[in-house]
Amino acid sequence: MEKHPRTLLVVIAEAAIERLLIADAKRLGALGYTVYECHGGGIAGDREGAWELDRSISLNFICTGEIAERIADHILRQYSKNYAISMYVHEVGVFRAEKF
Repeated sequence: MEKHPRTLLVVIAEAAIERLLIADAKRLGALGYTVYECHGGGIAGDREGAWELDRSISLNFICTGEIAERIADHILRQYSKNYAISMYVHEVGVFRAEKF
């Protein structure tokens, strides 16, 4: 079965900006997304999700590398100064290229 190369962009962010991140990513070319609630910790402290403003999400986009770069760049410029955000990418292969 033929696979098509795409990039998985994972954005871990405060749940408070979920709708903004999704709207921006769609405007920048993402065709879809998946959201997971998550919790964890790092150099800025722990986010346990025990109360509404402490919730975190993992927001995943599978798209072309160009679109992933565009989204990541925008998120860093627009949100990283005021919100807890981590991002990473993986190169993946998809079976139905038209969906991504």
